[in-house]
Amino acid sequence: MRKDENRRYVKAGITAVAVLGVTILLAFALLRIDGIMGIVNGALRILQPFVFGAVIAYILTPLCGKIENLLLKALGEKHRRLCSGLSIFLSIVLFVTLVVLLILIVIPRVFNSIMGIVNSLPGQLRGLNRKIEELVSIDPELQRTWAVATSEIIRRIQAFRDTGLMPLAQRLLSGTATYVTIVLRLLSNLLLAIVITVYLLATRRRIAAQAQLVVRSVFSTKWADRIEREVRFADEMFNGFFMGKLLDSAIIGILCFLGCVAMGFSSAPLIAVVVGITNIIPFFGPFIGAVPCLLILFLEKPIYSLMFLIFIIILQQVDGNVIGPKILGNTTGLSGLWVTFAIILFGGMWGITGMIIGVPLFAVIYDVARKLCHKGLRFRGREDLIQAYMARFHPQPAKEMKENHDPGNGPEKISSGN
Repeated sequence: MRKDENRRYVKAGITAVAVLGVTILLAFALLRIDGIMGIVNGALRILQPFVFGAVIAYILTPLCGKIENLLLKALGEKHRRLCSGLSIFLSIVLFVTLVVLLILIVIPRVFNSIMGIVNSLPGQLRGLNRKIEELVSIDPELQRTWAVATSEIIRRIQAFRDTGLMPLAQRLLSGTATYVTIVLRLLSNLLLAIVITVYLLATRRRIAAQAQLVVRSVFSTKWADRIEREVRFADEMFNGFFMGKLLDSAIIGILCFLGCVAMGFSSAPLIAVVVGITNIIPFFGPFIGAVPCLLILFLEKPIYSLMFLIFIIILQQVDGNVIGPKILGNTTGLSGLWVTFAIILFGGMWGITGMIIGVPLFAVIYDVARKLCHKGLRFRGREDLIQAYMARFHPQPAKEMKENHDPGNGPEKISSGN
């Protein structure tokens, strides 16, 4: 009895020391957050090729697996090594071909659109100035105010041309070597990333098995099973979200290009690229992409900006209610409130990258928190609260509900965070 009591005290002491140590580490990390982030950013810069390669390998893994399965059906199991090598080769070739085609087809059109806007901008500004002068001519006071404003703008432009343009040109010329170095470094990183992608695709099963061995060696069977289920859930969440979003954004970009061409916009390729790329960002993407496009079209013709605004609203409604649900379904299961929260939080932390990965990342965090909450309620014998909540906010057949909450059936289906 005395021995059990001593053991209890020892466990309590160890727990208290562990909690105190974790608290001190967290406090230290918060106080030194700038230095820690500097170290992390430095490490990421050094490991850029590996990061790029890991991202490309993760994107290509489903494609590589499907090609390998098709080759195995055609050639048989005895040629597994050959099928594996061919699937990796074909996946890399398809990826590089797609990137090159996008560069050759899209970039020249976008460049021509930008140059067209730059060349026509002076004439458009003069025309806009004439229209404003016609509008203010009815009021002498407004006319004098506008004349003073335009003279000030012209004076500032001339001052910049005389005193600021030459130093700017000199800085650009002197920085040419730096820009060339940056481009060469980027190309070398991309080549290294392709090599790393090949290695990661070739050893993906071995790496997964090694990770499983590490998890099993550190955690008990119960916790190892939970960790593996959550990792599978995270993989399904990220993979499904990104693949669906890329396909959805490509469709929206093509539809936007066709609509802009039909309406006679000269900068249709540029607008389609901007809308397609920003559409990858959930919720805020359409608004982020629409603003610069509206400004471009307003300079071209004010009526074009109104036409585009109506068109983009209709297009986003079609995407949100028809195309998106067909491709993505309810991939993350998060409500609009939590989607907005995730985008604002991770976007503020990591910029555009955070806005893109924030939703699936928060969906995983939300799923873990929900499971811990349900586990705590079951531990305290309050499973009735879970059943009442599900019956009120997420009614579903009893059999499906039992499967979703059975720990032995893999990760629970994430419910909307209403």
